[in-house]
Amino acid sequence: MTYTILQSIGIANPPFELPQTQFLKFLAQLETISPKVYARAIQIYENAAIHRRFTCIADYLTTPENFNFYPPNHELEPAPTTSDRNRIYQIYAPKIAQSAAQSALDKSSFHGQQITHLIVVSCTGFFAPGIDVSLIKSLGLSPTIDRVMIGFMGCFGAFNGFKTAHAICQSNAQAKVLLVCVELCTLHFQSTNTLENVIINALFGDGAAAAVFSRGRAIPGKLAYIHGSSLLVPDSEDLMTWQIGDRGFVMGLSAKVPKTIGDYLPQYLSQWQDLIDLKTIDCWAVHPGGRQILDQIQQLLNLPDRVLAPSYHVLRHYGNMSSGTILFVLQEALRRGHSNLLALAFGPGLTIEGCLFQEVKG
Repeated sequence: MTYTILQSIGIANPPFELPQTQFLKFLAQLETISPKVYARAIQIYENAAIHRRFTCIADYLTTPENFNFYPPNHELEPAPTTSDRNRIYQIYAPKIAQSAAQSALDKSSFHGQQITHLIVVSCTGFFAPGIDVSLIKSLGLSPTIDRVMIGFMGCFGAFNGFKTAHAICQSNAQAKVLLVCVELCTLHFQSTNTLENVIINALFGDGAAAAVFSRGRAIPGKLAYIHGSSLLVPDSEDLMTWQIGDRGFVMGLSAKVPKTIGDYLPQYLSQWQDLIDLKTIDCWAVHPGGRQILDQIQQLLNLPDRVLAPSYHVLRHYGNMSSGTILFVLQEALRRGHSNLLALAFGPGLTIEGCLFQEVKG
């Protein structure tokens, strides 16, 4: 029997490491954030279970007189336009995408010219010719490679990349697919004086992740993509939104999201009962959208700490990097020796997306 084999994973981050304590110092400088909201921000950041994130914006690590991206004042006015932010995306997104992709290729048994299909996932910037063209040049991929772009799907974007890679591999025995996810979430910082905005700013970081898939027989130590499924929660469109504004992309994140996920997750998981006994899952590779989501899933499903440890690890060390975060979790799960993984993510819609990765026997 042939499977869609996950051959390798590569990850990368922009150069600036951003401790949560430093980002609080950055917020404290802003006159747009009231003392009342800042006091709540301290509590929110302490409870976020995030130690650090990465960013492409050095301004978060310094004081206004040294700003290069934001205006050198305590109001950040006039705020960078969407065009200003997208110019930074065009600089950093291709760089870290290339780094992650090269790492994935180096860990696989393939070189660039052997890759037949390229899938790029992103929701934090746009330009054309895009990251796909940049990767073809920087990685030495074939100019005849087939390309797919998956855009603006948020935190579950990689899952649609997995499905696409699986469909390609199952329809083409010679296919070798490179999937690349890249997000620069901190480009879109907003200084709005609301708790919703404080929570959003506490969670998101920048990063890229890549994976190589191919069709083949079971390989010891390698995971195979087995199945994926999705659930669109009814009448939930306003709970998580991502809009293009004049001063960056603007996120909406309702406090109802964790409860809504908890309410509908049992219905979603019922889709899996004919395929696998969920009690045999040795790793729940849950996208770390936030500590509250991970805690709620652990309590709802009565999961031991070890099966969610990779998700908590990624949340602590990287935060939520949108689409590529799940590949960070899968890499950590593999490092810990897990071989039967159910991956989950949640995004605009409100959408619950998941897939099963297993080490299969020949």
